[in-house]
This record gives sequence, C-alpha cells and structure tokens, in this order.
Amino acid sequence: MKKLFLSSSFAQVEDAFAGFVGDDGAGKRVTFIATASVVEKVNFYVEQGRQALQRQGLEVDMLDISTVTPENRRRMLQDNDYIYVSGGNTFYLRQELRRTGADQDLVQEVESGTPYLGESAGAMVVAPHIEYAQAMDDLSAAADLEDFSGLGLIDFFPVPHYGNAPFAEAAERIMATYGTKLALRPLSNTQAMIVDAERVLVVGT
Repeated sequence: MKKLFLSSSFAQVEDAFAGFVGDDGAGKRVTFIATASVVEKVNFYVEQGRQALQRQGLEVDMLDISTVTPENRRRMLQDNDYIYVSGGNTFYLRQELRRTGADQDLVQEVESGTPYLGESAGAMVVAPHIEYAQAMDDLSAAADLEDFSGLGLIDFFPVPHYGNAPFAEAAERIMATYGTKLALRPLSNTQAMIVDAERVLVVGT
C-alpha cells in the first residue's frame, strides 16, 4: 500500500512526521534525494531536512540520481526503509528522474509500500503532471525535459508554500490559473499531507 508524507518545508513539520512513523523510524535508513536543489542558488532546506530526519533517529543515505550507477541506485532504494525527495526545481528533478530511469525504480518501490517523503518539488513531482509548477519554478533549468508528466503517485496537485514568503504570490498564481482545471491542494509551510489508500489527511496549521 502506498504511503506518502508531503510537505512544503519538512523541518517545520518534523513533529507531524514523528506521528506519521510512530515508533517505526528509529534506527532505519532513508534514501535522501536532493537532486532538485542542484540548480538552485538557495538550498539551505536540504541540510535542514537531513538534520530533521536524523533527529527522528533515521540514518540518512544521500543519493544523487544524476551521477549514481543504476545498480547502486536500485540497491539503495530497495534496501532502505524510506525515500525522501527534497525541494528545488521540480522540472529539473523530473528531467533527471526520467533521463536516468530512476523514476521507474522510485515508483515501483513506493507502489510496493516504501514510504515516500516529498518536500516542495518532491511533493509536486508525484502529481499526474507538473505543468502548473511554472509559476513557481524556472522551466529553463530543465532544457531536456520532454513533457510535463509527473510520477502519478497521487491524483491531485499539491501547491506548496501557500501563504508563505517568498512563494506566496507564485502559489496564488497557481491557484488562480489552475483552480478550476485541476484538483489543487494548497499546503502551507507548517502543514503536511499524509496520503494512503484510504485518505488524504492534512495535519498542521
């Protein structure tokens, strides 16, 4: 059964994550994919997310899908207990997932029950498509992106950083442009979405 924990700013919903994993987190390993941040000048959230996971007792294995061999990527995704995809540029993240074939491995693991933790771009990329992210992310960072298809792990479209600077205006533009076309779900920096086969539960304020 799929289980996803989606956030805008993981470090700000750390307590909600603790409730999500319960006593099942300590001592386990998480595959941490920070690829989306590679093309961003601001990337402090990567270290914040890593530290938050460590505070919850998880061992963090960093994985750069752009450079790792397919064999090592598959082994880490299969052997570890969680998958964490950090924020950054959604289009670059999707480009690299597709180019390397990591998207297929990731989807297979999540469909098989490995919990997926997605922050910002990591939350948007699991939607049916990512076209709507253009108001928030620079499409030119992904010159080789062939189309806007997402990973399709959910049937709605998270809008991260809703009401929070510096993305408040971008989030509002997404809501105004796509609000009548897509099943948008706004998500502030202090909220998280817990998704499984039975529900989409928003926690936090």
